[in-house]
Amino acid sequence: GITDDGALQHNDGIVAVLVVGRNLSYPVYVARQNQILHEQLERFAKELRIRAASVICLGGADQDSRLITGPKSGRARPISPNEVILNEVHEVTGVGTIFPNELGNPVLHMHLACGREGKTVTGCVRRGVKVWHVMEIILTELIGHQASRQPDSSTGFELLVP
Repeated sequence: GITDDGALQHNDGIVAVLVVGRNLSYPVYVARQNQILHEQLERFAKELRIRAASVICLGGADQDSRLITGPKSGRARPISPNEVILNEVHEVTGVGTIFPNELGNPVLHMHLACGREGKTVTGCVRRGVKVWHVMEIILTELIGHQASRQPDSSTGFELLVP
């Protein structure tokens, strides 16, 4: 739950967030070691009743994190995702959005650039990016709209509909 000072209490301690939009301010969200990035952010948004937000982050992704780096074939249907598993810890920076799906649940769509030893891989976090020690995240709440993610039969994705 949320503490009196606006932080979100989890079993492993205080996790904090900066939310801009409802005339509310919370400290900056800090995801902890081995937490799965999209699961934590979606849970946080749901608990704070954040319907939509833009998201920026930086920090580290642990080895065995999984990224979707596009389709295996650009024109094939159904779309088969290309997955990359990080073989070591990587520095990361990323941007994304949170919008509700057709059931009203917050869904994160975020791409990370993950770098190590002069090489970078970029992809979507949906398969499970594990936090390495700490990841700093800032959410800016988006208000005054009805945008949501809706199923698209031609791609199989939940696409953003304004």
